[in-house]
Amino acid sequence: MFDSREKIALFIDGANLYATSRQLGFDIDYRKLLAYFQKRGYLLRANYYTAILEDQEYSSIRPLIDWLDYNGYKVVTKPAREFTDSVGRRKVKGNMDIELAIDALELAEHVDHYVIFSGDGDFRSVVEALQRKGRKVTIVSTLSTQPPMISDDLRRQSDHFLDLASLRADVGREITERPRRVEQIDIEPT
Repeated sequence: MFDSREKIALFIDGANLYATSRQLGFDIDYRKLLAYFQKRGYLLRANYYTAILEDQEYSSIRPLIDWLDYNGYKVVTKPAREFTDSVGRRKVKGNMDIELAIDALELAEHVDHYVIFSGDGDFRSVVEALQRKGRKVTIVSTLSTQPPMISDDLRRQSDHFLDLASLRADVGREITERPRRVEQIDIEPT
């Protein structure tokens, strides 16, 4: 699947990866994640995308964002929108699909193999566009949950599919006892 001569770029939909790993019962160890892909080729870039609530004094995602920023990841954020739905529940929305797609396409001249951490079917068109440019695309998500966290169209379009469940020993750690992060925003069914 990977060739050691390839230039690899990781594109991580933070909210989607978080939700997927939680469904599988583990957290991601981002240091191990980098090391795993550095062993598979030349890791050119590791981008992490997430929306954050700007008006909060403290955001539980902030320590992760800061750690990633200082440890080899390019962190891309934008403000999330907070609203109340028709039933009166507080909801947060902050979709990063466009930012991820544009960044991936802009790097097409420099990357041989894209690894996209998301099961969101909206990325099918981006995968197809990258493939037309001669690039290989691996999608990381899971089929191991009910329902699966990956869109069937996205899985079929990709060159390779890596089930996050199979990476647990290489990139996972046990879920820590801490409050749920606010990062879980705009996860739509696939």
